[in-house]
Amino acid sequence: MQTFYSNGKLLLTGEYVVLDGALSLALPTHYGQSLIVKSIEEPKIIWKSFDHNNLVWFEEEYLIENGTLKPLKNDHEISFRLSQILIAATQLNPNFLKGKQGFYIESKLTFPREWGLGTSSTLINNIAQWAKVDAYQLLEHSFGGSGYDIACTQHDFPITYQLLNTNKENMDQNLDSKRKISKVNFDPIFKDNLYFVHLNKKQDTKEGIKQYRIRAHEISNEISEISKITLKMIASKQLNEFEKLIDRHETIISKIIGQKPVKSLLFSDFNGSLKSLGAWGGDFILATSSINPTEYFKSKGYETVIPFDKMILK
Repeated sequence: MQTFYSNGKLLLTGEYVVLDGALSLALPTHYGQSLIVKSIEEPKIIWKSFDHNNLVWFEEEYLIENGTLKPLKNDHEISFRLSQILIAATQLNPNFLKGKQGFYIESKLTFPREWGLGTSSTLINNIAQWAKVDAYQLLEHSFGGSGYDIACTQHDFPITYQLLNTNKENMDQNLDSKRKISKVNFDPIFKDNLYFVHLNKKQDTKEGIKQYRIRAHEISNEISEISKITLKMIASKQLNEFEKLIDRHETIISKIIGQKPVKSLLFSDFNGSLKSLGAWGGDFILATSSINPTEYFKSKGYETVIPFDKMILK
């Protein structure tokens, strides 16, 4: 039996513009996903996915046949996407799934699926570990994206993440030259004033990126400013300074993507700063408050409010 585990993720700065080289602050979370792999004699994969309550939310069986996977139970998108990841892993490592044996697999989340903390990225990194392939390559062959979420799965502390050459035609084939990942000390003095609030829906990251690509044109100045804001937020010693940086960051991204910031859209009477994390319109936001804001958000219908220390690895 083999067991693998990957951390969840939150992108504190640089949403969208991380794709175009902005220096971004990424935070691995206490929550994540495990993968348990057991060998079986039959040449098939028996897959079960469990949620945070240990209830099966997806199951499938695949027949391993001539380098492909044939679904035996379901024929829907989740089944297809999972087989796509597994087949991509065999392309990166031809010895993966080669042979007469099969596997019984259990994938287990420690957070609700709708939270958006990296259901896909934790799965990809776990499969990459099992298949002995590079997780960034596996991401490129399946879901795509900047790769910051993969970096979070592999680190137990806050990091800055930056794509070094975003021109795909000229990008060096050496994976290490595509991105710079650095450990940072992000453990703010005012961390007791930081909270993560879930907006009761999961945002479609792919659709968010698509809309960003449609709208974003010449934004080199904005990318430079976001990178500076990232460094200033890491170095912040006072909450009011941190809040000003959040507000400026929200203004910049709002202009780029043509959407209203979450505070003006949903929480105009909130006494503090609010920042979207990842694709705007869903998942988690960051809230700053001099007092515990849980009752405020609950009164608005948002029940999930998590303090900084309970969410972030550091």
